[in-house]
Amino acid sequence: MTESPDQVRRQLIELLESQGAHMPFDAAVAEFPPDGINRLVPESPYTPWHLLEHIRFAQADILDYMRNRGYLEPTWPDEYWPARDATATPAECQATVDAFKRDRRALRDIVADPATDLFAVIPDTPGHTIFREIRITGAHNAYHIGEFAILRQVMGTWPADRAD
Repeated sequence: MTESPDQVRRQLIELLESQGAHMPFDAAVAEFPPDGINRLVPESPYTPWHLLEHIRFAQADILDYMRNRGYLEPTWPDEYWPARDATATPAECQATVDAFKRDRRALRDIVADPATDLFAVIPDTPGHTIFREIRITGAHNAYHIGEFAILRQVMGTWPADRAD
């Protein structure tokens, strides 16, 4: 039995929203203490904010790749991560979180639109489709959201009353 287009769309949206086997982004970042956003993670060269900014940037980059036929690929890894010494204020960290959610919503809207052909080749790409780009985005986000959750455990930044 093959999946219907609506089932495929629903499953891609679930992947983007970290439903099922993945920790949702909102749960991972909830109640993160402001004094921890710029703290280096033990045995790691980056901070929690660096990781969030990387997730945000990579997702925004894929959204741009899908939408913009004048797309220019950023330089890896320099433009996909903040500078190692970069810091963020709590407001800047919140802006990172908000931008991630805004771009995720835009991706979800593209997938949910019945006029979107998920399997059509995106013009000026080497055969890439929206389906492919959403899978990559969902996998990348899930990996790093899980990493962020583990970093919170290592750093002791989960709320004391967290139950799970």
